Amino acid sequence: MTLTSTAPVLVTASEPAARPRRFRRAAVLDFVAVHALAIAAALVFVLPFVFVFLTSVMTDQQALTTNLWPAHWKWGNYAEVWRTPGFLTWWRNTLVYAFAGTALSMVSSFPVAYALAKFRFRGRHLALMAVISMMMLPPQVTVIPMYLFWAKQLHLSGSLWPLISPMAFGDAFTIFLLRQFLLTIPDDYLEAARIDGCGHFRTMLRIVLPMARPALAAAALFQFFYCWNDYFGPQIYASENPAAWTLSYGLESFKGAHHTNWNLTMAATVLVLAPVLVLFFFAQRAFVEGVTLTGVKG
Repeated sequence: MTLTSTAPVLVTASEPAARPRRFRRAAVLDFVAVHALAIAAALVFVLPFVFVFLTSVMTDQQALTTNLWPAHWKWGNYAEVWRTPGFLTWWRNTLVYAFAGTALSMVSSFPVAYALAKFRFRGRHLALMAVISMMMLPPQVTVIPMYLFWAKQLHLSGSLWPLISPMAFGDAFTIFLLRQFLLTIPDDYLEAARIDGCGHFRTMLRIVLPMARPALAAAALFQFFYCWNDYFGPQIYASENPAAWTLSYGLESFKGAHHTNWNLTMAATVLVLAPVLVLFFFAQRAFVEGVTLTGVKG
């Protein structure tokens, strides 16, 4: 007859510590499996920026080689780009164009959007169709008559005035975006304001304007990004005067002058992209909220 041993199994102290590690590893694997497509899409968008940044801090000899990691981090590339003649002027012109254009567009477009959303008058739908038609009309169609008007009649070519001045008369996309949001504001608020003695202008400023902050933030970001990245307008109106160039047009000139110095070209690209990326990072909540709310009601 054989006897079986029933000795107790000893549990080592390392097993309880290993279990949380296994659980964490399993949680990480589950997260990667669930968000695999999102991670892949994020890498597609992020990797080009990483490549541009890494190239911007390389030496001339290493840029665009198979060695993708900088052997020596050359931060002086940014200082060299910043000292390039005209670069500060391009920055100043771009800031003036972006801020002035955004401010004029918001001030002029909001009353039009308010009227189209809350007023009932004959021809309202026709006016809305005209705004939508302006959105569909490509700028290349009107560039010749507009250039003749600004250059030959007003003699303002070689400056940013032909780009900033039209913003004072409203922007079709901004009007449409704000109008879509204002439709979601109940008319009861406006009626209550009228009962309290507020006119249309005061109601718009005291009641509707504070409620439309998400849409205004989204529309302002759209307009700011458009002005900051605009290349077609400065090429048409400001190309003959280097003192009126913006960053988008000046970067093309910088690339032509340093076509063999890819590290400097990438450093200039980073300096142009950085303000837009930082602004979007801090304002993305208002941007997403405004874009989401503007599509609630047609």
